[in-house]
Amino acid sequence: MLALSALLAGGATASPGAHGPNGEHLDGPTTLKVDGLARLPDGSVQVPVPAQRRMGVATRMVPLTDAFGAQQLAGRVVMDPNAGGRVQTVQGGRVEPGPKGLPEAGRAVKRGEVLAYVRYHADPFARSNQEAAASELRANRGLAAQRVQRLRSLEGSVPRKEIEAAEAELASLTAREREVAGSLQAREALLAPVDGVIASASVVAGQVVEPRDVLFEIVDPGRVLIEAVTADPGLAARISGARLAEVPGVTLRMTGAGRAMRDGVLPLTFRAEVAKDAQDSEAGKGGRVSALPLAVGQTLGVIVTTDTRLKGYVLPARAVVRNPANEAIVWIKSGPERYIPQPVQYQPLDSATVVVTRGLGEGNRVVVQGAPLIAQIR
Repeated sequence: MLALSALLAGGATASPGAHGPNGEHLDGPTTLKVDGLARLPDGSVQVPVPAQRRMGVATRMVPLTDAFGAQQLAGRVVMDPNAGGRVQTVQGGRVEPGPKGLPEAGRAVKRGEVLAYVRYHADPFARSNQEAAASELRANRGLAAQRVQRLRSLEGSVPRKEIEAAEAELASLTAREREVAGSLQAREALLAPVDGVIASASVVAGQVVEPRDVLFEIVDPGRVLIEAVTADPGLAARISGARLAEVPGVTLRMTGAGRAMRDGVLPLTFRAEVAKDAQDSEAGKGGRVSALPLAVGQTLGVIVTTDTRLKGYVLPARAVVRNPANEAIVWIKSGPERYIPQPVQYQPLDSATVVVTRGLGEGNRVVVQGAPLIAQIR
């Protein structure tokens, strides 16, 4: 019995790798005997070996390495001003379908294509003035036509310049009448400013729109920009690369940084491009590689890599989870069936990797797969 007790006590102590960044032991001996999955009073978790296999738990010894620093910025997808445009009405009026009907979101259009018409409707007072002006011009044109006809019949007895002046007056009145009459039924053609795809359409037939209303937005799905914001004016000079946190198949190329603060932050502009490996994969399948899996207005995280080097422990992003107090933790293996939560501080390196800068020590065996499942054990 004494030998068995000594064996159990030795199995419950910490393994050589279960210690913190300063060499302190993270766990102590426990005398509580439990079976199956359980969370122990000291906060650690017991996971039997069969359960580890079912949960797909994998651990790895993590060495201390140098890594380039990174930051995650808030960003959003914006329209490329050279590859997109808005369709607005200048005068306002009632919407009428174009030759191909009203375009819906997602339809491809060509530059100069008529998307819709907006028929102008004047207020009653202005319309009555136009109709009165048209009636007056019609009467004057009739009198001018009679005068021209009379002068032409007297050609030879009247100076030629009088006949030419009468003809010029008739032509002027005819043109003015045509313009005024046409303005009563005027309509504005809404043309596509660029080649692309309808990103948004907010009109229906018969809708009354106001001047400068945005009726259609057109984008090139293969050319969009990402606008990220930072409060550090010197960050732009230190950026060596950038990626999207949620979209691994897209790379970013920085095109510039603003020089004026906007609401206390500085905008950074990146051009989104399909990653080369994604291009090769799609090209091998015979698919299109020009479209980006992004939508204008979409918010996402932008991970920028700087030229500052950090010492830390590089881990998969899925190895870092949250405890009930919303602290970032990793799980350290201590013994065959025991895992200890360790609070850490980290920075993202890319969409799938982080570097832990505080909280870990040399030789820790960290859970790199299955950490969220371990964190759910109660």
